Amino acid sequence: MQYGICSLSVVPLRNEPADTSELVTQVLYGDFFKILEQRKNWSRIRLAFDSYEGWIDNKQYLEISEGNYNYLNKETPKLSIDLVEFIEDSNKQLHPILLGSSLNGLSLLNHSHDGNTIEEKIDKENIIQTAFLYLNTPYLWGGKTPFGIDCSGFTQMVYKLNGYKLLRDASQQATQGEALSFIEESEPGDLAFFDNNEGIITHVGIIMKDNYIIHAHGKVRIDRLDHSGIYNVDKNIHTHKLRVIKKII
Repeated sequence: MQYGICSLSVVPLRNEPADTSELVTQVLYGDFFKILEQRKNWSRIRLAFDSYEGWIDNKQYLEISEGNYNYLNKETPKLSIDLVEFIEDSNKQLHPILLGSSLNGLSLLNHSHDGNTIEEKIDKENIIQTAFLYLNTPYLWGGKTPFGIDCSGFTQMVYKLNGYKLLRDASQQATQGEALSFIEESEPGDLAFFDNNEGIITHVGIIMKDNYIIHAHGKVRIDRLDHSGIYNVDKNIHTHKLRVIKKII
């Protein structure tokens, strides 16, 4: 088994080993992983954080030892908490990193950083405040950054910055936590899940107080939430059908 770490600000993880293949998620600076298969230009990897798998360009990561992988896996994550920060390499060149990047591997990459960081700890009280950092971020299928994000990438990153591991897809996240019977039982920071006509969960958002929800739909936006689902305040229609509410933390 081989191992790697992302050395760039954000790298696409694709469904197939080709630049034209579907973006399934993004690998942020400092994310580390197991290498499941290597080809000439591409590697199939499994991310340590959420076990998500896909193909990454071989030019966009560095290999690390099994010992370093295990070390990173045991460490309390240190995360960047500004929208954009910079790390400095051994040649004194600056490289941008984005909100939620992992900084535990700085020494392995021979990089330095003097920006703001947070050590990962569970903090439900801060979830809504963190969610606001992504407000008006454009929707991007597979995205996980303040410059493009999808609904489950949004919830995953907000929870990550508050010390909790959510799985990557909305349907996977819906398997976590404790189901609530009514909206009235929910608290700010709980998750609401929504299904399509086939009953498949395809959307997720973060519940706010007073029956509002923040979610990624066209952009990260705030809408009303009722027993039917999400009521779009701009279009005056329900856009998503409520399936279940989960208390994760």
